[in-house]
Amino acid sequence: MSVIKCVTRSMGIFKDSTSRFCTRRTIGLFSGSPTTTTTHWSKVVSDAEKIVGYPTSFMSLRCLLSDELSNIAMQVRKLVGTKHPLLNTARSFVYDSRNNLQMRGLVVLLVSKAAGPSKSVDDPLQHDMVSGIYTSQRNLAEITELIHTAFLVHRGIVNIEELKSCDGPIKDMQFGNKMAILSGDFLLANACTGLAHLQNTKVVELVSSAIGDMVQGIYYENSYLPEKNTFPDDIGIANWIEHIFLSHGALLAKSCQAAMLLAKHDPEVQSMAFQYGKHMSLSYKLNSDLQPFMNGKYCASSFSLNSAPVILHQESIGREAWMELVEQAQLKGNLIDLAKLQEAIKAGKGVTEAIDLCCYHGNKALETLHCFPPSKARSALENIVYAVTRFP
Repeated sequence: MSVIKCVTRSMGIFKDSTSRFCTRRTIGLFSGSPTTTTTHWSKVVSDAEKIVGYPTSFMSLRCLLSDELSNIAMQVRKLVGTKHPLLNTARSFVYDSRNNLQMRGLVVLLVSKAAGPSKSVDDPLQHDMVSGIYTSQRNLAEITELIHTAFLVHRGIVNIEELKSCDGPIKDMQFGNKMAILSGDFLLANACTGLAHLQNTKVVELVSSAIGDMVQGIYYENSYLPEKNTFPDDIGIANWIEHIFLSHGALLAKSCQAAMLLAKHDPEVQSMAFQYGKHMSLSYKLNSDLQPFMNGKYCASSFSLNSAPVILHQESIGREAWMELVEQAQLKGNLIDLAKLQEAIKAGKGVTEAIDLCCYHGNKALETLHCFPPSKARSALENIVYAVTRFP
């Protein structure tokens, strides 16, 4: 039976002929309220970790427990009592309930196992496999996580000029910025050292280019996508996808491709691995952007005017109608009633089209897996896609 299914409105998942995107809806394995969905997501990750051989939550443990980073962690304690973002990033390493921080490494390991060993008859690496995954591929997964974590830490730098008195003393916030820079650099340096130890120039070039993509994507976000609660220019969903791929998807896509390079798989398999990482990342980000519109009440900390549903809503109604909508939500003192704006967006086509776009990329990710033989690892990769394309 095909893993990609289309059903009609009568079954609760509909096909909208007016949508600009492929409206095939992938039927998820999990249903229920957002809380239940989170529980199922954790189960998907837990089951996948058993397949690859060990919990990926310990993937970066060697680096995180090093003397250098332990010293940094001790210094970060000085930020307790402030609102510096570095504290939340540090907490998420331990208390992240959805395993977001380790998803990239887990997918790299699953793709590695799904592809299997090289077809080369004289493969000198055959003896260097554990649970069907080469040691070099496991090292690559760790490197991928270190790079991602380094960027998370770096993005925790705050603009001192925009701080309020309730955020904490200026000297503590400045100290937090210094620690974010130093600890992020430390993680990135360790990742680059590990990358060199792989002794594969093509892999080094590929992952290095992913780091460049992330920098470029974040630059685009800061330059063309405004701050969280200001109004975006008419960038269009195509530009949004380009920017988001660079900042959120390039690392996973190129790491999956690099894992195939390490196993000496042919270019077609490398391309399919890249495409899976690309489309799964976009689907995951779209799912994340949709959560504030699925959870009912407005939440200032989760609702962003730069999210896909907002961009799609603005694109569907046109710039003039969008500005009229903004004026209707205008309050005194140039403030905007974001809760009212969110309700207006929920009533339009933006949310529906974002769901369709999420499912479209999910289906594209599933299609790439056909190049791999049936296995538990391939099923786990499918289940990850199902989990992020299922909406209540």
